[in-house]
Amino acid sequence: MTDSTTRTRSDERRQGETEPAREQVDEQEQCPECGGRLVSDAEHAETVCEDCGLVVDEGEIDRGPEWRAFDAAEKDEKSRVGAPTTNMMHDQGLSTNIGWQDKDAYGKSLSSRQRQKMQRLRTWNERFRTRDSKERNLKQALGEIDRMASALGLPENVRETASVIYRRALKEDLLPGRSIEGVATASLYAAARQAGTPRSLDEISAVSRVEKDEVARTYRYVIRELGLEVKPADPESYVPRFASDLDLSDETERRARGLLQTAKENGVHSGKSPVGLAAAAVYAGALLTNEKVTQNDVSEVASISEVTIRNRYHELLEAEEGTPA
Repeated sequence: MTDSTTRTRSDERRQGETEPAREQVDEQEQCPECGGRLVSDAEHAETVCEDCGLVVDEGEIDRGPEWRAFDAAEKDEKSRVGAPTTNMMHDQGLSTNIGWQDKDAYGKSLSSRQRQKMQRLRTWNERFRTRDSKERNLKQALGEIDRMASALGLPENVRETASVIYRRALKEDLLPGRSIEGVATASLYAAARQAGTPRSLDEISAVSRVEKDEVARTYRYVIRELGLEVKPADPESYVPRFASDLDLSDETERRARGLLQTAKENGVHSGKSPVGLAAAAVYAGALLTNEKVTQNDVSEVASISEVTIRNRYHELLEAEEGTPA
């Protein structure tokens, strides 16, 4: 028997073994009764047919965690994986962070020699985390964004969006000639407006380290260069926050929203500050529902002058009265 004959027979044998295996795989993917697609039901540990509901396999292995958690704190405590990546940290949270507590794994205090060693490790770790000027710039800016967002009570999605905007500005080389704080503040202002939780320029400037004029100028520059689509702020988006700060009822908030919707239908809002309109609507809504609130109270909450509130709330009431029933 020649080598070629032996090779041919072994190939035929291998081919004969492969065909049944392929048929077995196809049978596992299709329902044996109707030929439908099989899906895995993790909740009941079964493999069922999507069409006829036949249970093809049961008692599957649960590949989830072996522990149970009944609240978020317990879940975080028992989880053995790291935090997800985030744009709110300059290294996206992928580097190691050495804690400041000078204690070992058992909670015992370290000796003076070990404390000195850990301090040196922290220093070198910090140097490796920010190896160049761009990373140091990003670390400072993201810290500013987080500080201002906390002071303004902005949610995490706004902070994430602001971090992405600043990263784009840094990548497009928009920072030369402008301060880090100015671009960071402009990024947060744009992110808040995109997310539908806007803050006025006065509120932003109050927590920023730069002046209001610089924030406005840098904001216009950033959205123009990056091509950001930022719609004009809706006055209604300010109403819930103003009503909450003044401790007003839901009825007053609804009346304020109704006044603003009527003003939009009549075109009264065009060319006017959305913050002023929202403050005036809240004041007018409180008057209509007989709630005690003064123009000075609304002025302090909205950072708008009382003159603006008086002018705007008269216009809102006139638009309401002029609307046909």
